Amino acid sequence: MSDAVQVHSVADGPADGPVVVFSGSLGSDHRMWEPQVKPLTDRGFRVLRYDTRGHGASPVPPGPYTLEDLGGDLLALLDEHGVERAHFVGLSLGGMTGMWLGVNAPDRVESLVLCCTSAKLGPPEMWADRAKTVREKGTGAVAEAGVGRWVTPGFAAAHPDKVAYLREMIAAVPAEGYAAACRPIERMDLVGDLPKISARTLVIAGAEDPATPVEHAEVIADGIPGARLETVEGAAHLGNFEQPERFTALILDHLEVAR
Repeated sequence: MSDAVQVHSVADGPADGPVVVFSGSLGSDHRMWEPQVKPLTDRGFRVLRYDTRGHGASPVPPGPYTLEDLGGDLLALLDEHGVERAHFVGLSLGGMTGMWLGVNAPDRVESLVLCCTSAKLGPPEMWADRAKTVREKGTGAVAEAGVGRWVTPGFAAAHPDKVAYLREMIAAVPAEGYAAACRPIERMDLVGDLPKISARTLVIAGAEDPATPVEHAEVIADGIPGARLETVEGAAHLGNFEQPERFTALILDHLEVAR
């Protein structure tokens, strides 16, 4: 993992608390997890959020990236913070990184929460096309469609300010970083590796998620031994942001059992 990059991270909560690492979706930065920070730190957890390479304030190495690159960055982040084992919560691309971690570095994973994600998300051409669009026109060209997948139409109508905030988050991602991070999704097929994951796992699906529909969560929950599946109503792809109370309650319940 010598080519790991030092990603930008933000830590909140007691220094001696159990560490929970949050990993975000393609096109997001660490702020997407803001709704979860206070509820977890209030319960004594140390919350570590970070920007995926190529996103937010993290470096933008030339692409394309691999899932191993993203996993290596995460392991380097744990080392940087002196964390031997952590609970891991990932959404979409973050969940894919979490599954990679569960397969390849099980000794570093205390438990897994996999939100609105997939073990195989085709078709590959779609991801190649999106990367091409972003390289040619910038992330602003995909921001509107991205938010359209992230939240339900009802939420968008009721919260135009929050939609604008999310749209700006996507548009602020460096074009090369976003495009290079499409490649791991394009190439990914973790379905056969799921039975190797031994960490206690909670899978959360958004009932109205158009990007990674519930069937994708079912494949993950069926593949990982002992995994539990929960579906949250009224949630599209960025379910933790649209339905924060329900997502946070499920996450906390999963973490508390592990204590």
